[in-house]
Amino acid sequence: MTDRHPLDLPELRPLWSAVHDRLSTGRPVSRVRSGPLDDIGRETLADLLGLDRLPATEPTILLAELDGAVLDACGRPVRDVVTAILGPIHDRAAERNRRTGQRDALWGWLAGHGVVTAQPALLEWVGHLRTNGLVDGSPDRTRGLLTAALAVLAALPAGGEPLPVLAARLLDGDSHALDDGTRLSSLVLRALAAVYGTDMPDTAEGRRALWSRAGVADDELSSTVLAVGLRPGGEGPVAGISRICAGAGHPVSLTLAQLRAPGEFTGPGGPVHITENPSVLALALQRFGADCPPLVCTAGWPNTAVIHLLRRLVDDGASLRYHGDFDGEGIRIAAHVMVKTGAVPWRMTADDYRAAAPRVPSGPNPGRLTPAPWDRALVGAMAELRTAVVEEVVADLLLDDLADCRHE
Repeated sequence: MTDRHPLDLPELRPLWSAVHDRLSTGRPVSRVRSGPLDDIGRETLADLLGLDRLPATEPTILLAELDGAVLDACGRPVRDVVTAILGPIHDRAAERNRRTGQRDALWGWLAGHGVVTAQPALLEWVGHLRTNGLVDGSPDRTRGLLTAALAVLAALPAGGEPLPVLAARLLDGDSHALDDGTRLSSLVLRALAAVYGTDMPDTAEGRRALWSRAGVADDELSSTVLAVGLRPGGEGPVAGISRICAGAGHPVSLTLAQLRAPGEFTGPGGPVHITENPSVLALALQRFGADCPPLVCTAGWPNTAVIHLLRRLVDDGASLRYHGDFDGEGIRIAAHVMVKTGAVPWRMTADDYRAAAPRVPSGPNPGRLTPAPWDRALVGAMAELRTAVVEEVVADLLLDDLADCRHE
């Protein structure tokens, strides 16, 4: 059994507790308020300090005087005494600084993560999470959950897998990790809402719809992609249908089911252009007919069939070039397509925007703007001019590029 310190007296415990607490703040301490002390405690404190009268019930004591009295009484400073009586003195200020540093490092890591920088709309998600704080107050647990969420976001849009199958594939075999109501599911859905520019859904039906938009359990027949001028090699049904339509100067509409089982199919090498709006495809067919070069349409936010086809074309050696609307949503769609397929921008720079804006001097407001990863100056130009430029406004330039492309 450890011997008690000679100054570890019950009547002085309020004093030692007050000193221990003040020293543990990590800040400079010049005086300590103790108490309440009973009569015996007041007498004992008066004896310790050598006072000629009893102190107040809750006295304020100069730490230097107390330290000198304790040194005289036992030969050790007051810090050593309270440590011996009550345990180690902590540094709460340093601990707070450490925790603040951990939190800042966590949010800095998240904001700089490749998944976020590739789609800057996710910075809105980062800001929401930072405002709402850590999971269970733990940076480590929060980082683990965010790492899982980022892995899911990097894999979306999915290929039409059911949600439990997607979860099991990405999250160590845990098919329930993305079940409705879990923290991880809510994190990913809030990120998707930021990407797509929608409100966080507050019903189970709304959450299922948002998952579906991200390619989870997509309907293989209703998820389609529209293309023109697509002439793949091979004798499979998808290659055959595409060549027949291209040769006749018609568009081809391919379902996700067809793209998943295309038969023999070898995509065209060389450039494949991508447009956001079907009207540009129609204009291309009017101008080029059966000689139209390969052009794929996302029809706004790309569904699973669009991403599936574009990735297949890249795998077969195609180089993808993307153009979309110069408005807030158009920039977010462009960032999404580029990061998910490896496409490069096509007439989507700040200079392209400034050259096009005078064509619509009273154009609509571009809406909520988020950074364009491929050109940091673009959003600044859009914020300055406050004019949206849809693809149809520059369709003549796009068609001229397609005409040049036929000779590449």
